[in-house]
Amino acid sequence: MTHILTLVSAPQGTLENAHLSRAIEIVQNYGLKCGDEITWLSPGKAAEFEINVSGETLGETEKAAQIRAAFAQEKFKIDLFITPQANRRKKLLLADMDSTIVAGETLDDMAAHAGLKEQIAEITARAMNGTLDFHAAIIERVGLLKDLPIAMLQKTLEETIVNPGAETLTRTMRKHGATCVLVSGGFTFFTEAIARLTGFDHHHGNTLGLKGGIKGGINGEQLSGEVIPPILDKFAKVEFLNHYLHILNLNPENALTIGDGANDIPMLHSAGLGIGYRPKPVVATAIQNLILHGDLTAALYAQGYSDSEFS
Repeated sequence: MTHILTLVSAPQGTLENAHLSRAIEIVQNYGLKCGDEITWLSPGKAAEFEINVSGETLGETEKAAQIRAAFAQEKFKIDLFITPQANRRKKLLLADMDSTIVAGETLDDMAAHAGLKEQIAEITARAMNGTLDFHAAIIERVGLLKDLPIAMLQKTLEETIVNPGAETLTRTMRKHGATCVLVSGGFTFFTEAIARLTGFDHHHGNTLGLKGGIKGGINGEQLSGEVIPPILDKFAKVEFLNHYLHILNLNPENALTIGDGANDIPMLHSAGLGIGYRPKPVVATAIQNLILHGDLTAALYAQGYSDSEFS
């Protein structure tokens, strides 16, 4: 079975022939056969070559982790992706929002305006690392924000930073026929704006309860401290993945999912290509393909896109 090993340097770094030679050496040390041809997707940034192995040898998270660890020991700030050669370019992108498409956690940033960021961020960290039930975490955090003025949501949105490469990722995949969906355990107030800003076709999130206006809308004066059911969690992300696969008549192998937290693991495992972006430790140990150093365009290189195909 033929797979592709893609190497992508950090934005401030440079990918050199010496790195490729070392990658080939490491791969061969694990008994894997490498192809003879190296393809440069981006000069000094991204390149790939074939790996020919038996089905049971490759595709193991442990194997990818071993190769990545060897690079880390030599302090190479280079991301590694191992993908089947067949069906590399995905027709569906399903992405998490907080700490993936945007920097930071929007709920934590809302809490800063209520003077509760440290308290709520601690709950968020536990939930994202898988040590606290997501339902309990979101109900507790939103409850603490009861009576927060709606104006603070708009201020939080204005301060939210889109992660580098997000727009290029969605624009390029859409240019080549993919559908892009933003699915978040965060809130529709933010997913709607971020989806529009970064070029997603669809968005889904949780809905905040409001006092003094339309339930779930943005006309209320204050947060009610409630999340309007149903609550979107890790299972909801898989359900949305399956929903879009069904309506687009696609198989899981046609999908790319990307996220950072424990609640993203099921959707990352359910897609043909699941990528952990700046992953929490629990994700880093569970997922084979990780963006540790690069920006979100690394997810394009992992699919075999070259710079000339970027939009």
